[in-house]
Amino acid sequence: MGKTGKVTAVCISEKKGTQKKEVPSVTLVPEWGIENDAHAGRWHRQVSLLALEKIEAFREKGADVDFGAFGENIITEGFDFRTLPVGTRFRIGDALLELSQIGKECHTHCAIYHQVGDCIMPREGVFTIVLEGGTVRAGDRIEMIEADPDRPFTAAWITLSDKGAAGEREDRSGPLIGEILTEAGYNVVEGILIPDEPEVLMRHLIRLADQRQVNVIFTTGGTGFSQRDRTPEATAEVCDRMTPGISEAIRAYSMTKTPTAMLSRAAAGMRKETLIINLPGSPKAVRECLEFLIHPLGHGLEIMLGRDGECARP
Repeated sequence: MGKTGKVTAVCISEKKGTQKKEVPSVTLVPEWGIENDAHAGRWHRQVSLLALEKIEAFREKGADVDFGAFGENIITEGFDFRTLPVGTRFRIGDALLELSQIGKECHTHCAIYHQVGDCIMPREGVFTIVLEGGTVRAGDRIEMIEADPDRPFTAAWITLSDKGAAGEREDRSGPLIGEILTEAGYNVVEGILIPDEPEVLMRHLIRLADQRQVNVIFTTGGTGFSQRDRTPEATAEVCDRMTPGISEAIRAYSMTKTPTAMLSRAAAGMRKETLIINLPGSPKAVRECLEFLIHPLGHGLEIMLGRDGECARP
């Protein structure tokens, strides 16, 4: 498959929970999505794309499905989206889309799944944001623009706090991570607050790493001695390789601030091309640790992503 393709069909649904229907054309609105589509909004899944080749392969199994049945907005020919990295852009006339997520979680099965026992959208569909608006219709040419290798690192933060998730305590640590990283030039794409549940944390870590392809994820909280503190275990469970030097360095540095830093069980590791780092729960400790990490972190991410192959610098 090359760097150009074409639009086969465009679809919308005006109400969530209803199947998308094919229409003659759609209007893309910057930072919003498709005009009059129920899934438009200021989030990272504004416009969904699905390859005609994948739909036809599904039809060959005996399924009779119309365009829009999988919840896709734009059906295309010429691209295997699963092979493309987040950050890839697509020019369709005046419109410009940027790939923001590969696949999706399927919590409640759609009508197609209930009919035939399968749905290709969670594993084959992709999602984009609208950078520049325009009108898109069947037959339009699509030009693929490779992701900029020098674009800013992407980051996300996750706060683990039972009281915070219950609304009993303000989360100051997670937003602080976002502020510090933004000031350092990172593109912070997501921040969430969840209870101290390892299964929930694992699900979000996998989603952010595999589907959103975030470069670095910071967690805050859940690294102590309490029976509910399971962040390090959840982190280790989803990682392919651990990076003990990071957590060891954080503890050593934090010991210069307070001897109780020795009680931290924080871990760090990599899942594919995503680095995951556990930070303490207090805002003060978060700031201290990030200020300590921020310089060597950039070099580590460059190495992980293959942008820089030199580790033994003087």
